[in-house]
Amino acid sequence: MEYRVLIVAPFGRDADVIVDVLATDDRRCFVCADSPALVAELERGAGVAIVTEESLANDDARALAAWLEAQPAWSDFPIVLLSGRLAGRRSDASIDMLERLGNVLVLERPLNSETLRRAVASSLRARARQYDSRRHLAESGQHLIERARAQEALERLNESLESRIEERTQELASANNRLMKEIHERAKVQAVLVQSQKMEALGQLTGGIAHDFNNLLNVIMANAELLSRISADERVRKMAATTKRATERGAKLTAQLLSFSRTSNLDLKSVNVASLLHGMRDIISISLGSTIAFSTTSDSADLWTQADANQLELAVLNLAINARDAMPRGGRLSIHAGERAAPDESLAAGRYVVISVSDSGSGIDPGVLSRVFDPFFTTKPVGKGTGLGLSQVYGIARQAGGVARIESEPGAGTTVQMWLPLSASDSPETIADADPHDDTQKAYRILVIEDDEDVRTMIVECLEALGHHVTCARDGQSGLDRLRADAPDLMMVDYAMPGMNGMQVLASAREMRDDLPVILATGYADVDLSTITDRRFTALRKPFQLEDLARAVRLALKTAS
Repeated sequence: MEYRVLIVAPFGRDADVIVDVLATDDRRCFVCADSPALVAELERGAGVAIVTEESLANDDARALAAWLEAQPAWSDFPIVLLSGRLAGRRSDASIDMLERLGNVLVLERPLNSETLRRAVASSLRARARQYDSRRHLAESGQHLIERARAQEALERLNESLESRIEERTQELASANNRLMKEIHERAKVQAVLVQSQKMEALGQLTGGIAHDFNNLLNVIMANAELLSRISADERVRKMAATTKRATERGAKLTAQLLSFSRTSNLDLKSVNVASLLHGMRDIISISLGSTIAFSTTSDSADLWTQADANQLELAVLNLAINARDAMPRGGRLSIHAGERAAPDESLAAGRYVVISVSDSGSGIDPGVLSRVFDPFFTTKPVGKGTGLGLSQVYGIARQAGGVARIESEPGAGTTVQMWLPLSASDSPETIADADPHDDTQKAYRILVIEDDEDVRTMIVECLEALGHHVTCARDGQSGLDRLRADAPDLMMVDYAMPGMNGMQVLASAREMRDDLPVILATGYADVDLSTITDRRFTALRKPFQLEDLARAVRLALKTAS
């Protein structure tokens, strides 16, 4: 019932035609005689309503507007409005009606059947996400109720324990104290469990969002790059370059948000701390808000250390958020990266990259300064923190072979330093500087398997722009059929597809051609490709640029040869 398509088209054969068009996609349609009937069916459940503009020309539309205004907070019911061709601008009454309808998509008749099908599909996807939000809200409400019950039970137990302590002997009082300590420790463990479950759920949710968002960014980025290549108009090329830069920032911001919610294994690699801090400016600025002046500086553009880049970003972001909380009325936050020698015997002799995060906040009392890196210790009010932020910073620094230190005075602000061993930079991969005129630049036959039509079209156009001959398929099975028929030199397949995913397609393709060069593309920024046993493929992260695609083609062909 919740995914029905309700149709209000009382004049002519519009309703029958719409039902026939949507039958192609197996949509469950229900035709309503008028607006009151539509409202009655909405109460029973629906995914989208298709309404002709003339059916709303009388007072019956008020009942529909009233129903829409009474929707719960999670709901924003989608309406597809079929309008007639307008000779001029809309009347004020018509505009007012559209405003009252809220989430409305206006399609002007006559319209193409594919346009109507796509509009309905998009609206149903949006409605499905609203149902997901409803489910999450219900689960959150149940969790709050359970926590309130547990709190009441704990308070009753505390009162009981207090009365027993007063009535019993010192021996029984000591036993009760031990019990209270156990309950307190259990509450701490429970807080960690709740946080872990929340971050896991957030990671799963953002992973799916990132896949769709990275696909969209990839289409925009690649088309902007193609436009700049084929256009002779300098103004158009500048606009395309601006579009490309904006999509690169969007992709970067998506990756940073994912790294904040991700739980991953330690992956020590050479990291340029100066570049990492520069790349985090956007997400830190957003986290701090407008009342805090923020700056980043570094002594050098090359400050390399062996660390997990995602974990290091998480540590810096944790420090920035702690500093923000210490400055509720605004202030200054500065992040500085420099190179220093080991200051004392607590660190091994040598050179270190030092990340200093300094704020102008309230500072920390000397009596608790020595405990700030302890797990679960926090100076924030109850419910404002788990006491895990600084302990994570300390743990990340220790895992990278360094240490975290803190200096603070009440009223004078706080400085937290992460000391990380200095290391040499990674040498660039030879394939990155491959000769653009080598034999891998000749035209090859490439098979593209991608379920998203826009992304598939974009990849085909990019590969054709690089001079290759391209065939394509929209799913795994049809892609394997094309593989048998076309015998391509290289196959490019998406990781996440309905039915057969990319790894299943790759396994089936290996049974037919074990030496086939393969590019595996993925929009999931948190997919750990290192855990895949069969690594005979070239990985390509979305969104990618045209030069990234060309490099992946060269690498896949070179590796296979």
